[in-house]
Amino acid sequence: MRWKRIAGAALALVMVVAGTTACRDSRTLNLGADGKPKIRIMVGGIEKVIYLPAMLSQQLGNFSAQGMDVELLNQPSGANAETALLAGDVQAVVGFYDHTIDLQAKDQCITSVVQMANIPGEAEVVAANKADQIRGGADFGGRKLGITSLGSSTDFLTKALAGKAGLTSEDYTPVKVGAGQTFIAALNNGGIDAGMTTDPTVAQLTNTGQGKVIYDLRTEEGTRAALGGLYPATSLYMNCEIVHRYPDVVQKLANAFVATLRWISQHSAEEIAAKMPASFAGGDPALYVKSIKDSIGMFNADGRMDPAGAANALQVLTSYSKNVKNHKDKIDLAQTYTTAFVDGAKG
Repeated sequence: MRWKRIAGAALALVMVVAGTTACRDSRTLNLGADGKPKIRIMVGGIEKVIYLPAMLSQQLGNFSAQGMDVELLNQPSGANAETALLAGDVQAVVGFYDHTIDLQAKDQCITSVVQMANIPGEAEVVAANKADQIRGGADFGGRKLGITSLGSSTDFLTKALAGKAGLTSEDYTPVKVGAGQTFIAALNNGGIDAGMTTDPTVAQLTNTGQGKVIYDLRTEEGTRAALGGLYPATSLYMNCEIVHRYPDVVQKLANAFVATLRWISQHSAEEIAAKMPASFAGGDPALYVKSIKDSIGMFNADGRMDPAGAANALQVLTSYSKNVKNHKDKIDLAQTYTTAFVDGAKG
């Protein structure tokens, strides 16, 4: 598994070797000899616009302003990011809220402490040469559909779109294609017929005419139409025991992220793009600004969970995730998120 280690705007690859020797105690934090908490946060695709608040918090200095030493790590698959959290390799994840529900069904207590978005920010994109054949979930039968990885949020959402159209996951073939250039290559070479992805990949595909959006979950309207309600997505989630043991540290993290969300709500896409590492634009600053404009409406300004959205996420997973469906009676939504820290966040 390859992760990207992020220090400010510098990106460097690191290899983490799986195994018991690599695991740390997932229930403790490194408070540092100087009393400065050292937090490692895994981001489920750091260059994706849906997870923009993580790097933007670093760029704005919001972590350091809270007296924290935060290291951001990149793992394109949310399913692998949650594994790193459970192993204790990281102390928090910026990823989809639905993982907290899925993990509770597996007897793991993970809770969202900052809910940055109540819609997915994803889009189902079909290859341009198949746009007349695949117009919606009813046309997924026999198709190869791209997801980041099995067990990821894109996997859950694809099952939901198919299910709403009367199909099951047995009617199509899910293909692990990651995101960014690997997704684009798969769509162009026939490796997939359509797939679930985010900006800036969506902007690249639609701007070049290589792909067409058939489900737009970057807007509240599109999300409600496709999934029957809101579907909370981008969040900062942590091990429940960490949250209970270190409330002061969690509060500092909440303060930093809420400050970033407020900053986003008060600035334009151009101003936001200017704060991000130049490498995130992929050589096309104008297209990067467009990708932010297309997705930035997904973020809220206060970090609070929409309770109805959480309930709808549970409903979707109960219907289309075998793991959650088989253990639905043990799910306690109150354990999957808290608003206590964002309510106490200082601007």
